[in-house]
Amino acid sequence: MAAFDTTRPAYGAAPVAGQFNGLFSKLVAQVAAWNHARVTRNALNALTDRELEDIGLVRGDIDDVANSH
Repeated sequence: MAAFDTTRPAYGAAPVAGQFNGLFSKLVAQVAAWNHARVTRNALNALTDRELEDIGLVRGDIDDVANSH
């Protein structure tokens, strides 16, 4: 009697799935980083010039702060 093991994925199928998962996770990370920068930028723009000065910033620094990691 012959037995076949059919529980293994086809040759080359796993790397394709891994590449898709890697691409998807990179996309999610980029969207999350963009949203974090957007929220930071909006919060800093809501501050007055005096409040920005208290934390050592000027309006021109907001984009640099929001885009830094």
